Amino acid sequence: MRDVVGVRALGLRGVHIGRPDADIRWVATSELSDPTPFLEGGEILLTTGIETRAWNEEWDDYVRRLADAAVAAVGFGIGLTHERTPDPLIAACRAHDVNLFEVPRRTTFVAISRHVARVLSEQESAAAQASLLTQRRLISAATRRDPATAVVTALAQALDGAACLMAPDGRALTGPVGPRRSEFPLDDAAADVRRLQTHGGRSAAAQSRPALSLSVQPIGLRGRPTTYLATMGPVRLSEAERDALTTAVAVLGLVDEQRRSRTTTRRLLHSRAIELVIGNDSRTAQLILEVDAPALVIPRQIRFLRAGGDESAIVDAVAALEQRGVLAGVHADELCAVSIPQQAESIGDTLVAAGLAVGVGAAVASDDGASAYRTAGLALAQTTPTAALVVWDRVVNDGPLGLIDTERAAAFAESWLHGLSSEQLETLRSFLRHHGSHLKVAEELGVHRNTIRNRLDAIEELLPGHLDDPQTRVSAWIALQSLPPGRVTP
Repeated sequence: MRDVVGVRALGLRGVHIGRPDADIRWVATSELSDPTPFLEGGEILLTTGIETRAWNEEWDDYVRRLADAAVAAVGFGIGLTHERTPDPLIAACRAHDVNLFEVPRRTTFVAISRHVARVLSEQESAAAQASLLTQRRLISAATRRDPATAVVTALAQALDGAACLMAPDGRALTGPVGPRRSEFPLDDAAADVRRLQTHGGRSAAAQSRPALSLSVQPIGLRGRPTTYLATMGPVRLSEAERDALTTAVAVLGLVDEQRRSRTTTRRLLHSRAIELVIGNDSRTAQLILEVDAPALVIPRQIRFLRAGGDESAIVDAVAALEQRGVLAGVHADELCAVSIPQQAESIGDTLVAAGLAVGVGAAVASDDGASAYRTAGLALAQTTPTAALVVWDRVVNDGPLGLIDTERAAAFAESWLHGLSSEQLETLRSFLRHHGSHLKVAEELGVHRNTIRNRLDAIEELLPGHLDDPQTRVSAWIALQSLPPGRVTP
């Protein structure tokens, strides 16, 4: 909160800042007497009090509702409805401990929103960079001679705590290691491990103390766990620390799988590489591939293929693509493959022959994998039993209608154009085709301009919006294009 009020360029005046450390999640603007149904908590609520000109005692209930909704602050704009912040509002904010600041007339609400959005973006970017650096260190640790020890040590350092790899009977296999290893509650961790082992399955355990938290998680990607990771860290982990713990568990699982099955490990590495490509981190993806498949290189230009179908068919198809030197794996229960653009459709044909439905994404640079993955998913969603392979480029060429299910589009058209006669439909088509020119519509249909004007007035009576509204014209165009041939609405 203090970071927002302290920006000189905004000229905000803190009226009651009882919680300067309050975290800001977003900025909302509302003139409603009760905006809380539309809030999630942590917002700055900006208002000019348009509906509160005559308020006095009502302010207390208003602020109490905001406090219950965990609003971080109220920003009150002066110079419009109110020349200064109302005293009852100030008293209510003090009573309910809701931060309150005054927004001068010269400062726009947009400027405040833009500043908060920029700061949040910078914080998110910094956290993402820190998280990415830690993830890279953990992945790099997995390539060392003793990967389990290296990963556990790197995790303990990332948590500024301690970590230990433990056997199912509670024995310490690796560690404790880390800056706070002398404080590690080994007996408690061992008791948690034995309890989890007794319960079976892949349960985890966690407990918090005044100065630390202890968590125990099973390691391994399948079957009964053979090792457990116990970590000691802050009571409240940051997002980057949670990411580090999640990555460490995943990497240790991969290390464990190496012992079980080299083939399975290779496929899991490929799936992780695909996840990183999806996350626009092809460089780290390449590092992962070098752990097991140094000859497999992610090209500069890629297309994603996403395929759905029977689980066994997906597994067999992944194996077949690996033999062809294609990066492929299973992600979110789908087959995902990364290909050079020129080979994508050929690979897609192979997958269709294996009984899968396939979507081929846009051709993009390898550091824009998220876009390639997303468009491949949109293409996959357009597949049908008679068109099992859809390429994104063709969807784009078909325009917006290519993204709409045919049956849904037809239902929308009949509902949106309900009541229009065939003559009115033709008039509407001509109107849209000539960009609203009454003269050109009249010339095309061979009638007087006044007749066209009367027809359009009658059409507007039946439509959910005015034809001067661009949204209405877009909806009308889509509806007319989607109306089945020869169909006239009732």
